[in-house]
Amino acid sequence: MAIGTSNRVVIDVPLELKRRLHAALAADGQTLRQWFVDSAEKYLTRYETGQRELPMAAESREEWGVR
Repeated sequence: MAIGTSNRVVIDVPLELKRRLHAALAADGQTLRQWFVDSAEKYLTRYETGQRELPMAAESREEWGVR
């Protein structure tokens, strides 16, 4: 994985996944950028505090970055 010096993150994902994600985020009033930054911050907080397991499905939508 190349790590450049810009502030961009570039990943290839299946087109259908991209479409579904954009549609779901738009329905929740979020952009992909907002969701990614929020999700990355939450992930890093969990990682840095030793809580490396993903939250269980029963936890709140906010935990997953969904409004």
